[in-house]
Amino acid sequence: MKEPWSIRSRAKECAVSGVAFEPSQKIRAAIFPDPDSSGYLRKDFTVEAWAAREGEDTPFSTWITTYHPPVIEEKAEDVVEDDPETLLRRMVDEDEEHTENARYILAVMLERKKLLRETDTQQVPSGILRVYEHRKTGDVFIIKDPQIPLSEVDRVQEEIRELLDPKPVEKIETVEPESAEEITGDEENPEPETKAPPPEEPEGEASSEEEE
Repeated sequence: MKEPWSIRSRAKECAVSGVAFEPSQKIRAAIFPDPDSSGYLRKDFTVEAWAAREGEDTPFSTWITTYHPPVIEEKAEDVVEDDPETLLRRMVDEDEEHTENARYILAVMLERKKLLRETDTQQVPSGILRVYEHRKTGDVFIIKDPQIPLSEVDRVQEEIRELLDPKPVEKIETVEPESAEEITGDEENPEPETKAPPPEEPEGEASSEEEE
């Protein structure tokens, strides 16, 4: 069964009090196991509401973050098709096992570019899960750390480079003949390679032209 690695963005209001968050307000984000699926649910709280929680479910992960109003989505024509962020989102949505290494490397790349920040690390039976939050949108990604051997890092990075900047297909140049006659000859009046000699006229008979 595929695991939902991508979780919705931060909420606009506190999950307990319903009070709307203010821009730049410090809030508590938390991820809980979803009882209705194998995934997770995100809830956001004011710091005070979180501190007042008693006897509630234990979160899978929690951290302090800063609330920012939702970012207006870019127009489709302004989005680069294969930039690292778009590529990571696509791979997370597809959730193919063979892209685990690439997803991790892309997350690290985006973290270094200050687009993602790692908020938590959890050890689970299947391995180490790293929780990343998008600094602008608040979207959360759970990325499995595949523990890539050093000998494999260069290969994975090269695969990502090829995905981000595919090499153009080389155009095969064809040499045009100087003229079509070099290949086909005179197509309107083709001549066989060998010609049969014209028939000889019988002796004593003149052609019709001579008789006239």
